[in-house]
Amino acid sequence: MAMDKTTQALWLPVTQMKDLEEHPALRICSGKGIYLYDAEGKPYMDAISSWWTNIFGHANPRITRTLAEQAARLEHVMLAGVTHPPAEDLARRLTTLTPDELTRVFFAGDGASAVEIAMKMSYASRRNTGHTEKRRFVGLSGGYHGETLGALSLCGHDAFSDIFRPLMPDNLSVTGPDCYRCPHGKTRNDCDAECFEHMEGALEKHGREVTAVFIEPMAQGAAGWRFYSPRYLRKLRECTRHHDIHLVFDEIAVGFGRLGTMFAMEQAGVTPDFLTLSKSITSGTLPLSVVMTTDAIYEAFLGDFTQMKAFMHSHTYMGNPLACAVANETLSMFEEGNVLETNKPKYRHLANHAALRFADHRHVGEVRSLGFITCVELVSDRATKTPFDWRLRTGFRIFREALKRGVLLRNLGDCLYFLPPYVITQDEITRLVDVAHAAMVEILGE
Repeated sequence: MAMDKTTQALWLPVTQMKDLEEHPALRICSGKGIYLYDAEGKPYMDAISSWWTNIFGHANPRITRTLAEQAARLEHVMLAGVTHPPAEDLARRLTTLTPDELTRVFFAGDGASAVEIAMKMSYASRRNTGHTEKRRFVGLSGGYHGETLGALSLCGHDAFSDIFRPLMPDNLSVTGPDCYRCPHGKTRNDCDAECFEHMEGALEKHGREVTAVFIEPMAQGAAGWRFYSPRYLRKLRECTRHHDIHLVFDEIAVGFGRLGTMFAMEQAGVTPDFLTLSKSITSGTLPLSVVMTTDAIYEAFLGDFTQMKAFMHSHTYMGNPLACAVANETLSMFEEGNVLETNKPKYRHLANHAALRFADHRHVGEVRSLGFITCVELVSDRATKTPFDWRLRTGFRIFREALKRGVLLRNLGDCLYFLPPYVITQDEITRLVDVAHAAMVEILGE
């Protein structure tokens, strides 16, 4: 499991590299299905779909065959003034899958880039239509939208953003929903979105200068998988329309079936002005992201060349044919495998077995599930919901213990979570949860 000295040139993301002196990085050499294998051939169950991307398993034969076939035809061509069949097909299929209002598809390479594009599109559409006073954005506490500077300015996590605040746009952070620590004592199921008062007040005060609100619909991932009611989104849609504010749904983490429906917005029954997608779109094979928007936004950029209205944003590999071909195959696998229905008994078993194993432990504050995500929040005192001292690194120690037992279970602070590939079996779900529970007991006791 130790990292070979020849790899020490690597600087790993969100990693204190000094930790590797005591805890060498896991060196993965191959993958198959839900398993990753190190150089000695030891298997590790991929409990988090390789950062929430790999839905149909590693080295999936359909995906790898599609990739090889596309590479033999066309590996890359710029998308500026040029088009190609995989991008055309993918754009058409995405507009078919989403609400009728989302008619335009703009490609990028990763999630943060898609967020930046949506920010620039929102503001530039205001400029092009003479509403230059609308130049600020709103994000939620606990929100996460990527780690480029624009995306970070919407981030509700100080650990990611504090050091860079002098470099960021001056955007607004609003207290978001937290059903576990709800001051009104409501759960997600009985919530009437009383927590919306913070957003309502902010938009009432700042609405004239706000161009867009960014939100992770129904599930804030980096916050420890906080789930909240779709009623919040319905109220937000009504309020943003009232104040002429664009609404952006960041479904980069939860799109493509992760919350049980193809897209989270379906559960709220509302349509945003922008939708950002990435991660699972290529089954975790290649980088690709998408910004979808409306005709109204698109038309704000139309005009004679001399009017300088064109949307001036590009990435070298945006709309890459390899990535688009794999995304098209991913969508075909959804259609042909009836994946959303096939997933239901699996994620119900995950939720039920995790609750059975974890819920009564003295340091488990809550076991919460939504679709194919289950999260276990660990606390020092469950009666008061007091967190552990973050310096104890409780979740990290459990993650390391699970790794010894053959499960890649990367924690979010002191939240353990299960977000496995869709191809996992119910027996494998049982083993996954049991190993994670054993790792927790090893660190925290019975």
